[in-house]
Amino acid sequence: MTTIEIETVAEPDGWTCCVRVTDGAGSSEHRVRVRREDLERFAPGSTDPADLVRRSFEFLLAREPRGSILHSFDLPVIGRYFPEYEATIRP
Repeated sequence: MTTIEIETVAEPDGWTCCVRVTDGAGSSEHRVRVRREDLERFAPGSTDPADLVRRSFEFLLAREPRGSILHSFDLPVIGRYFPEYEATIRP
């Protein structure tokens, strides 16, 4: 079973999310930058990026192993690697 823990830190133009992914083989830590406009674009009406980041990691983990996920990235970067990301992640 894989668990995803997220801590968000508010910043003037968005958030930095510290994500810890743990599975039977170990864990990894990631820093994800979410700008306010990213949150509005991918999760219209949301005021906290935690759910969006969780869903984004679930999306990534369905496509690649935990160890292949970048350790630090801006949320929209996912779409560069997986063009279906935006259409899949938006409600």
